[in-house]
Amino acid sequence: MSERQWERRRGVKLLIAGAGGMLGTELMSRLSAEHDCAGVDVADFDITDRAAALAFAKKIKPDMIINAAAYTDVDGCEANADVAYAVNADGAGNLAEAAALIDVPIIYFSTDYVFDGGKGGPYDEDDAPNPLGVYGRAKLEGENRTKLYNGKHFIIRIQSLYGKNGKNFVTTIIKAAREKGELRVVDDQWSRPTYAADVADAIGRLIRNRSFGTYHVANGGVVSWYSFAEEILRQTGMTEVKLAPCAAADYPRPAARPRYSPLECRNWRLGGYEPLRPYGEALADFLTEIGEAKTVGEV
Repeated sequence: MSERQWERRRGVKLLIAGAGGMLGTELMSRLSAEHDCAGVDVADFDITDRAAALAFAKKIKPDMIINAAAYTDVDGCEANADVAYAVNADGAGNLAEAAALIDVPIIYFSTDYVFDGGKGGPYDEDDAPNPLGVYGRAKLEGENRTKLYNGKHFIIRIQSLYGKNGKNFVTTIIKAAREKGELRVVDDQWSRPTYAADVADAIGRLIRNRSFGTYHVANGGVVSWYSFAEEILRQTGMTEVKLAPCAAADYPRPAARPRYSPLECRNWRLGGYEPLRPYGEALADFLTEIGEAKTVGEV
């Protein structure tokens, strides 16, 4: 398919791996209005099985493969490194190779955890990765294999993702606030919390583009986990909940996390794309969607 034909075509056939996950669900929902989306998950085929991945791609014959399949339990990756590398690295390579086999582009989702957080400022796409833990290292290897096996690739780094289908920080804070009435939240780690639906919409703008490469995609605004929790409680009307800041060192976890890793979406802007909206606006829409937004006039 020529570039001109690609741009002129109204919709494309997308094979979305990991369609049952938080991001995959939004991709299916947001993209299927315009495109023919074939959503698959582990029950359909195992992306760590190279032969199965190649055979499935040849059978479906999509115009693009979107790899939203991932093992995202950061602490779990430390204890299950083999699984982390099998899914996030081997699986990524298999899907990239499968896309190359039928000569179509691949989208691979990565993470801010490929950085160590020591830069002292936001990370752009040209900053050198230096992951602190197994999750970040496996995702970085997934990036490398995607690039190796398919020149027609988009590497999309996202961070602090939340959405309606899966465990996330927003719903965890709401649940804990109701159950405990008092919370301590880390105040020395900063990122850009990002709504999965906004990422899916961004991919919808990207898939007709042939400017392959690495893009950072995140909602606007840099915030600590404590300040984000504060905003969640404000927008849900639970301002009576006692919220106290704490240091990450007070709650040691199996996996090290970058202290300051906001993603600078430089390539996204240079590509002429509209920046994603501020995190507070995105949060308001998410809370409305799940029925947790404070009602107008509610005290």
